[in-house]
Amino acid sequence: MGQKCTKLAVMTATHPAAETGARERTRRAILDAAVVVLAKSPTAPLSEIADRARVGRTTLHRYFPERGDLLAAVGRYGEQAMAEAGARADLASGDGLDAVLRLCQEYFELSDVLTVAFFAAGINDQDICFSDSTVVDAVERGRHDGSIDRELDAAWIINMMWAVLYASVDHVNTGAAGRMKVQSMTLRSVRKAIAAQQ
Repeated sequence: MGQKCTKLAVMTATHPAAETGARERTRRAILDAAVVVLAKSPTAPLSEIADRARVGRTTLHRYFPERGDLLAAVGRYGEQAMAEAGARADLASGDGLDAVLRLCQEYFELSDVLTVAFFAAGINDQDICFSDSTVVDAVERGRHDGSIDRELDAAWIINMMWAVLYASVDHVNTGAAGRMKVQSMTLRSVRKAIAAQQ
């Protein structure tokens, strides 16, 4: 009975589905580590990322043979994180201004991802799309429902939102203010900048 259990355990451990799950977890651990490490030091060596992920350098290179491969994957990881943040913001609900503010709040929670996107060489020069049509739709809805200033076009508002988020990330990273204070100032700044005058 004991031998059968042992064999079953071995079979389960080497089953392709189990191996794929383990590979995906390792890959995710490397990407999570890369975001944290690169947010603190954009030029950090791969060995530091491997240490943070608790994998060997050889393992890291098996997943990402070159630094550029890892940076490209981190860029895609950032896009995915932003897409998930957009989904959590539920941009189709409420008036346009509230939707944009919810999105800013969700994006602010991804400060490490934003830091890497804004400042890490090899990532900030990638063609990464952090805004999609649902963001434009929310802004346009706000312009039409009277919650967002109609004199400001959607492209301007989105660029301005990113500028404020850039300033927010920099403010947190330089220690100019605590996260909660910066988050509050971020949302207040965006609201004051785009809200329709009452």
